[in-house]
Amino acid sequence: MSGTVKLADLAIQVGSGPRWAMVRSHFGISAFGVNAYIADEPDVTIIGEHDELREGHEELYFVSSGHAAFTVDGDEIGAPAGTFVFVRDPAAKRKAVATEAGTAIVIIGAKPGEAFTPSNWERQAPALVHFSTKEYDKAIEVLEALRAETPEDAGILYNLACARSLSGDKEQALEHLGRSVEIDASFRELAEKDSDFDAIRDDPGFASAVAGQPDAGGSSS
Repeated sequence: MSGTVKLADLAIQVGSGPRWAMVRSHFGISAFGVNAYIADEPDVTIIGEHDELREGHEELYFVSSGHAAFTVDGDEIGAPAGTFVFVRDPAAKRKAVATEAGTAIVIIGAKPGEAFTPSNWERQAPALVHFSTKEYDKAIEVLEALRAETPEDAGILYNLACARSLSGDKEQALEHLGRSVEIDASFRELAEKDSDFDAIRDDPGFASAVAGQPDAGGSSS
């Protein structure tokens, strides 16, 4: 099956960051991962700092408009529109910040020598769409189904905690957040700044949750 779509028409707002265009899932691409992000304002982090050790992906970034400042393993790379940035090493830390409004980056990635399978993060895309429309019950339904398949995935648990917090389910939000941080401590810093948890941030159980205690919900009641 072939098709066409404009990047601007595909991009949706998820949270307070850049708009996200789910290119792979839109076309049903099965051979490689491909997504894109658009920053409507300068100084927006388009590609959050990360590595690809978990997935083992090589990644190719293409700046289709605007201008981005990449940092790859400490090296600063200026990338105006039309620039490719390739990161072969999955262990390399990389990030990109828009230096102009309207900066768009297309990302293509896959693991060499293996058939591509979407990451658990990307499998959450339908739930994240429901976040943008504030249909948190629908987001929870999607995320709970994913959690049943991979119960120890920290990213799924984290987003489930966000959805529970936004829907008013404090106890479950704290429990999922605590388990997420226990599995992957990198979610601690994210949770401390995430506005999705504003409704429960003053609860005594929040400090326990970000400390990685999965029973935090019960301790706060």
